[in-house]
Amino acid sequence: MSSASHEAAIVAVEAVEVRFGAVRALDGVDLSIAPGECVGLVGHNGAGKSTIVNVVNGGLTPHAGSVRYAGRDAGTGIAVARANGVRCVFQELSLCPNLTVAENMRVMHAGLGGFGWRRRALGIVRAKLAEIFPGNGIDCGATVGDLAIAERQMVEIAIAFAEVSGPARLVILDEPTSSLDAGLAEQLTAHVRRFVAGGGAVVLISHILGEILSTASRIVVMKDGRVVASRPAADFDVAGLVQAMGSVVKEQGPRAAAAVRGAAVVEPVSPGGRGLPFRAFAGEVIGLAGLAGHGQTDMLLALHRARASDWLPGRGRGVAFVAGDRGLNGTFPLWSILRNLSISAIGRSARAGLVDGAGEAALGAEWRRRIEIRTPDMGNGILSLSGGNQQKVLFARALATSAALVLMDDPMRGVDVGTKQEVYAMLRAEAAAGRTFVWYSTEMDEIRLCDRVYVFRDGAIVAELVGDAVTEHAVLEASFAGEAA
Repeated sequence: MSSASHEAAIVAVEAVEVRFGAVRALDGVDLSIAPGECVGLVGHNGAGKSTIVNVVNGGLTPHAGSVRYAGRDAGTGIAVARANGVRCVFQELSLCPNLTVAENMRVMHAGLGGFGWRRRALGIVRAKLAEIFPGNGIDCGATVGDLAIAERQMVEIAIAFAEVSGPARLVILDEPTSSLDAGLAEQLTAHVRRFVAGGGAVVLISHILGEILSTASRIVVMKDGRVVASRPAADFDVAGLVQAMGSVVKEQGPRAAAAVRGAAVVEPVSPGGRGLPFRAFAGEVIGLAGLAGHGQTDMLLALHRARASDWLPGRGRGVAFVAGDRGLNGTFPLWSILRNLSISAIGRSARAGLVDGAGEAALGAEWRRRIEIRTPDMGNGILSLSGGNQQKVLFARALATSAALVLMDDPMRGVDVGTKQEVYAMLRAEAAAGRTFVWYSTEMDEIRLCDRVYVFRDGAIVAELVGDAVTEHAVLEASFAGEAA
């Protein structure tokens, strides 16, 4: 890396190494980010993307190598990074759920102190939300925990781009559209292009490769803690990116409708007492589609409540739930990988009310092999895993039960393309064995894999699509049905 590149770069890291015990998370990484570029950062889960991001934003001090901001050795740390205009939107959202939107602005921007800070904070975040997501309708006076996950993601993005004591120079977006529907994602990518054209820089991490190709000016590919490719985005296509990442992924066609339906698993029920009825049969994979926040998650929760109990032990064994927001309602962050996986099935192997340690270990070993959880020891903490491997643990937790009905709330958020393929194959095998999956997804490629798809609008089902009728056009048409021209 030349000295001229160092001076021009907002941030430059050289020969950076980071180790977590015996695991070398970064192995001599060089990366520089200049004003006016959007760098797409791709790689499988565990490739080192989150680690290099944490080095750049000051959250991690490397064990070897250097980090320079604007060509200067100013030290490391979050305060240093923020003083140099580095902002980060994390895949696991970092807003404080018990605080309001304005109070979260104050936490992230210390320059908002003094008399009347709350009013100023509200004005800034409202203006930035309107700039990035026109017509968002978010109540900025609300407590963050009361907002939908897509709204929380939009607020965190707006806070990162907001200018208070100084402008954002580099904004790192880690899976920023994972909870956003197609319309909101396009609004964000349009803002990224404007921000970069104005001299800012963005690092965009996404497992939606088309999003990277259409937004990034340069793409950096990581594998096993190293940068294995760094070229202009125009030099890549999807196949080339997958090859550079080191995985061969088969093209996925739409899933044909099931030829023979099994017994009814969910009798017809209309959400909110209106719209088309929802129903489910054994062996089906059913998709829930439509714009985010129109009742899909509420439908999943209603199905779970109907089969489980908050107080009756043992009730609910016929249903399992895979959360998409693993940080909020998926993982137990203080527990081991094994305990996070086994908790759903531990009662079946208990002896005289005591945990069967050998049986629990065998269960963990089986699912570690079957779903390829990348860890040297299942006794390690769950947070030692990459986001995609944490999601694998949640899938294993659900599939390790005897539940005939598995509910999935946008579970592929932040999961790499190779892992997705593994999970898709496992879902097909489990469905062929008679299990039923109800799957809410914001990704059209996943919706096309379902046997039947229900499209939601304003809390009701407005369309049922089957087989070849499951297309992006049909879903969008139903999503916007009834709107004024």
